[in-house]
This record gives sequence, structure tokens and C-alpha cells, in this order.
Amino acid sequence: MTDSQMGENLKKARLKVGLTQSEVAEKAGINVNHYARLERGEVTASLGTLKNLLKILKVKSKDVLPF
Repeated sequence: MTDSQMGENLKKARLKVGLTQSEVAEKAGINVNHYARLERGEVTASLGTLKNLLKILKVKSKDVLPF
């Protein structure tokens, strides 16, 4: 899976729960610019950040990752 595919999945999940990028970033304790780069597939999330994002977006890892 490419980072851009994961980013698209994060964006879909975020929109589904009705949060802005800024709201997700604040809840996850990361900079909004970093979160935006995650959605665009420019960077990869650390395991800790990914775990927080999954909780905030109310999705399971299989909804974002292929494994």
C-alpha cells in the first residue's frame, strides 16, 4: 500500500466522522500541517500516531491499512 492510499483512507474516515484536519491534528497531538501531509501521502505516520488517529477517527486498522 502506498502512503497516498493510506492518506486517502484517512481522509475518507475523517470526513465520515465530520472532523476538520485541524480538529484531528489537535486531538492526536500533532501539527495540522503534518496531518495534512499524511492525508496527501507525503509522509508516513509513526505507529503511535497511527494508533491515535484510528481511535480519533473511530476506525480499525483494516479500514486504513491492507493488513
